[in-house]
Amino acid sequence: MFLAHTHVTICRSISTLDPVGNDSATVHYDFENPIYQAEDGSEEDCEVPGELARLFKIKHHNSSPYRPKMNGAVEAANKNIKKIIQKMTVTYKDWHEMLPFALHGYRTSVRTSTGATPFSLVYGMEAVLPVEVQIPSLRIMKEAGLDEDKWIQTRLDQINLIDEKRLAAVCHGQIYQKRMTQAFNKRVKRQVYQIGDLVVKRITLPQGDPRGKWTPTYEGPFVVKKVFSGGAMILTTMDGEDFPHPVNADIVKKYYA
Repeated sequence: MFLAHTHVTICRSISTLDPVGNDSATVHYDFENPIYQAEDGSEEDCEVPGELARLFKIKHHNSSPYRPKMNGAVEAANKNIKKIIQKMTVTYKDWHEMLPFALHGYRTSVRTSTGATPFSLVYGMEAVLPVEVQIPSLRIMKEAGLDEDKWIQTRLDQINLIDEKRLAAVCHGQIYQKRMTQAFNKRVKRQVYQIGDLVVKRITLPQGDPRGKWTPTYEGPFVVKKVFSGGAMILTTMDGEDFPHPVNADIVKKYYA
């Protein structure tokens, strides 16, 4: 629930059994108007998302394929949880047994981006760790000495301060992101593309190439037909055939003949 107060949109994945490809879809909620975005026209291969869009009056837009940065915190959280599970599992088959413990550890650890634990931002208090049940900490001993009325009042005070704690986490996150952006931009030279430039595009979905790891990572050259302010662009082949969907500037680079 906390993310609903700090981000413009909430991302939820919609998955379906698709024997043809591995396309995915995402629904973005802006509190009032849900927007359905399909990666690379996956709605053509499956009728379920289209039916859901009509049923729940969801606006349907196509987005550029393979743009992980759009998922932001979701991708980062999944990456961290995956690293935790890799360190806990003995065999890869028992990862689902370690998942609850990995989630507990992730949710009760202080995040650098917010300066707080995800658990405290949701419930207004820190979680009681399993070790604190066996060896009571100072916090547990203080709460054990309170009568029921006093404990309830203390809990209500914590709940009333949740919004203030969340606002502090938002401010901390904005400062952290600004600091990281400044550090990153010092090492990055911005690439500006103009109409008519020759570029090569990274191959984002290799389809069973027999060359394996020797498969080329880029294809082209292509011609930049139109450039948008958000970082997307429309490419055409050397024969003048337009791409069916825009591509993001992150997956292209200039071609020098």
